[in-house]
Amino acid sequence: MNLHILTIFPEMFVPLQESIVKRARAKGLINVNLVNFRDYAPSKHKNVDDYPYGGGVGMVLKPEPIFAAVDALPAGCDRKIILMSPQGRRFDHSLADELSREQELVFICGHYEGFDERIRSLADMEVSIGDYVLTGGELPAMVVIDAVARLIPGVLGEAASSQSDSFTEPFLEYPQFTRPETYAGMQVPTVLLSGNHALVAAWRRKESLRKTLQQRPDLFRPDKLQPSDFVLLRELMQEDAAINSLSHLWLAYEPPAKAKLNKTRRHRCKHE
Repeated sequence: MNLHILTIFPEMFVPLQESIVKRARAKGLINVNLVNFRDYAPSKHKNVDDYPYGGGVGMVLKPEPIFAAVDALPAGCDRKIILMSPQGRRFDHSLADELSREQELVFICGHYEGFDERIRSLADMEVSIGDYVLTGGELPAMVVIDAVARLIPGVLGEAASSQSDSFTEPFLEYPQFTRPETYAGMQVPTVLLSGNHALVAAWRRKESLRKTLQQRPDLFRPDKLQPSDFVLLRELMQEDAAINSLSHLWLAYEPPAKAKLNKTRRHRCKHE
């Protein structure tokens, strides 16, 4: 995947030279092109912003440098231009997965008070990482790039690493433990040391449900429950009063209990 990042602070993108993204770049799975759009400013002093028409506080990014920087990008096919903006579509795992299938992404990172409105005409989409305002679009762009990069085939060591993450599955990820077995009086759950894969799987599923209901009940998807999950949920209701108070989220989806067959009555009917 080719990533073009338009910014006036390219030095902020040092994190893309580390960790998983660094390895992806080394493998040739991701190519990063940092473009300082100040270089495309037509004025003698390379100004990229100016006062807003109609008055107001702050400075507004001028259209000429950004339009020129986009025009100067290497010719590419299936290119998607993304404007980082607090007014954009809320970024989530679904959008990360969608973007990971693109061949080429262009990120326009604003700064200061905002953009000249005409800059929006360049973008295929506007993306926000949350309902708050940052100084510029550089940090949000890095968040998006990191989330997208790890979904590109071959970037992570194991494909299952990204598939089992929270927000990939309909419920939050189960707790993870590693050595030592005991630390500061805190013990790894015994079931994880049992070697019984069925018990481990059941424990992980139960803890995944528990964590979702305790921390993000807004993400709980009763339509994604498996029949065996209702047994686990009944156990959680008995263990945690707070979870019990949330039982309305799934009770309507619980399959009816199978009626017990009355063998005596059935036997009598045969002879009547």
